[in-house]
Amino acid sequence: MKKKETSLNYLEKFLPPGSFDQVAPFFKTHTIHLTLTYERKSVLGDYRHPVPDVPFHRISINCNLNPYSFLITLLHEIAHLVTFTHFQNKAAPHGKEWKAEFRKILIPFIGKTFFPPDVEKALLAYIHNPAASTCTDPQLYKALYRYDVQKPGFKLVDEIPENAFFEIEDGQVFQKLEKVRTRTRCQNVKNKKIYFVQGIMEVKEVKDVKK
Repeated sequence: MKKKETSLNYLEKFLPPGSFDQVAPFFKTHTIHLTLTYERKSVLGDYRHPVPDVPFHRISINCNLNPYSFLITLLHEIAHLVTFTHFQNKAAPHGKEWKAEFRKILIPFIGKTFFPPDVEKALLAYIHNPAASTCTDPQLYKALYRYDVQKPGFKLVDEIPENAFFEIEDGQVFQKLEKVRTRTRCQNVKNKKIYFVQGIMEVKEVKDVKK
């Protein structure tokens, strides 16, 4: 889908109920070109700072995110905007300056029923040291995943029972053996090789596999 600027009023339908009024002021104090796009596997959102040919802030968000993921991603990108405004190019993309701004922006959204209890609990742990993506925090990712539109038969690797089988995107089938910290030891059914798979990887559970 070609990126198209999103009106501020339209933005409200993607956010958790009641949170729009706390988001809107950022758009009133900064000139932001907001766009929504289809799923991008590598990123949930993106921020681009002003340049001479494009003299305004640009934020893009994947429009397929559930409301809680959408809000967190939007605030993540706004934190980049504020960090750039304060430090220009002197701050690392997800360095201490960005972490501090993200915490400062995110904290006022906590404790106001914008997030379900399980998401807020994971968010409170995450906020102490926010990472470049929610995908790098297993507990927060799992909490947010519960509110995605679920595809029949698909689960996270951590939700697959031990010794059960699952299929990944390219059609390869694995048997789940045991969890080792944040990864799971799995065996490829065809070549018998052992692989360590991330527990938050989405896969399709399969039955009656001949080894």
